[in-house]
This record gives sequence, C-alpha cells and structure tokens, in this order.
Amino acid sequence: MSVPPFTGTPRPFLRWPDPRLRTPAAPVAEIDDETRAVWSEMEAAMRAMPGVGLAAPQLGILLRLAIVDAGDGTGITYLANPRILHASGQMRIHEEASPNLPGVSAKVARPRAVTVAYTDETGGAREDEFVMLRATSVQHQIDHLDGKLYVHRLSKLKRDMVLRKAAKCA
Repeated sequence: MSVPPFTGTPRPFLRWPDPRLRTPAAPVAEIDDETRAVWSEMEAAMRAMPGVGLAAPQLGILLRLAIVDAGDGTGITYLANPRILHASGQMRIHEEASPNLPGVSAKVARPRAVTVAYTDETGGAREDEFVMLRATSVQHQIDHLDGKLYVHRLSKLKRDMVLRKAAKCA
C-alpha cells in the first residue's frame, strides 16, 4: 500500500521557540487513511524544503510519524512510532539543519548506523538498518518526535551561538 499524493499546500513549519517543538509526540494507535494523509502532507513539505526527512511535530502535528528519504535510490521510508534498537559505536559527523530553525546549521556527531523498529505504511512491524545519511536523518527525526532539535545535541556554548544566530535570521 502506498501513501496517496498530497494535493494541497502543506501547513507551515513551526518556528523555534514554539513550545510544541519541545513536546514529545503521542504514539500512533493505527495506520489508517488519516495517518497516510499526514505522511503525504509531510512528503510534500519535505520536497518543498528540500530535505532528507521530516517529523510530524515540525508541522505542528504531535504524532510519532516520520519520513526519511536520503536521495540514495531507496525511496521514502514511512515510520510510525520509530525507536532505535541498536546504534553503532562508530560516529559520523554531518552538517544538520532544520526548517524550524531557518538560516542556521551545525555539525552533529551521531552513530553511523542504527537499527530501528517501526510500523510501516501498511501497518506492518519492521526492523531496518539505516546507515550513513539515512541513519543521520532517522535519528534527527526521532529527536523531533522526542521534543528535541539537533541543537540540543550541541554543547551549551555552541547551542546558544546557533540560537542567537537563528534569532537574527527570523
């Protein structure tokens, strides 16, 4: 089963410091047409950025829904209630950004590979390994679902610097 295309205009991204960005998202009870409609809207918003993933809370939808598409030919992965089961000890540094903090980015170190359990768009339980950019993206999206942004993975000094710069860009 695929996610139907979204034909409207996606809702705007929340802007930091909107408190909803710090609120953990609620679990998704079932995969239904409403869930697929949210994923479709998220896909349209991600394509418009452009980006390599998106979490529903970024659009103000406080549900544990995320999408990942690292542009590596594997297509979009639709995730409901994702959780990391295992993370590699090898770290990877990548420049991360978010439409919720426009105009800024920072280098963040995350595990190079993670195994994630989630419910897919058919309602099936899955466990997949995400590597490199896909691993960075899925971890970034899970952080959003937990009420965190990439800046919360930075030192206080670096985080304050990035947030001050973001305030000037707003």
